[in-house]
Amino acid sequence: MLDIGWNELLIVALVTILVVGPKELPHVLRTVTQFVRKLRSMASEFQSGLDDLAREAELEEFKQSVEKTVSTDLAGELEAEIDPTGDIDRSVREIEEQIKEDPRRSSRSGGETKKSAAKSKSKKSAKAKKAQPAKPAEPSIAPPHSLAEDEARADAAAADPPAAGKVAGKGS
Repeated sequence: MLDIGWNELLIVALVTILVVGPKELPHVLRTVTQFVRKLRSMASEFQSGLDDLAREAELEEFKQSVEKTVSTDLAGELEAEIDPTGDIDRSVREIEEQIKEDPRRSSRSGGETKKSAAKSKSKKSAKAKKAQPAKPAEPSIAPPHSLAEDEARADAAAADPPAAGKVAGKGS
């Protein structure tokens, strides 16, 4: 802080003892420590005051930014960004008017009803099915023979060897 080393402190202590004297030295040291405490407390109060001012300034800036955000017309800005010409708004209003006039009508553009929409959808799906190439037929694989057949062949071979050849070679 003050960059005072041990040499300087020793010199200050010797001068203090010579000037004040050993009899008054405890009283002087007590007074000096009280003075240092007051200086430190004043410095901390000053620092806390500056911190409070900085916090108040930050709060004031934050308050102003919040007020600015609240005062802006977010809905208007959003609408201007999404629909600058107003075409979407007009079409939505037209659809709302059509619904108010006849609630059975669909909200589809051009007055298309739900039944006609379903018909056109089924036509589109039929066209999509026709456009898809046909899948090639999978070759049929004969299932493997059963365990019972294997046992029958083994029994036949054990009982009659020439008949086993007939059973085993069905087509031979």
